[in-house]
Amino acid sequence: MVILGLGLMILGGIAVLSAIFVSEPGAGGELLGFDVTTLESFFVGVGAGAAILWGFAILKWGTKRSLAHRRERKELTELNQKLERVEAERRGDDPDRRDTV
Repeated sequence: MVILGLGLMILGGIAVLSAIFVSEPGAGGELLGFDVTTLESFFVGVGAGAAILWGFAILKWGTKRSLAHRRERKELTELNQKLERVEAERRGDDPDRRDTV
């Protein structure tokens, strides 16, 4: 998700920069090799802005999700270590008992 968010933000940024530096003010122009009118250039800008915002939202959501997953994995690892320690202590207390695994 993080990669998708970054990709959308980069594509939106490229579209905005190409519209700013290539088109002529007050007239249509050429955008990434295509002839566009002023209205089409405006819609490209709106789409690029939406892509940047959407990419930022996906990036933020993916980061939160991966942090939560990492935190949960750490807690499970700690609980597993505690369980193994308790089972080892229990086996050490009763030497006549045999566990079959």
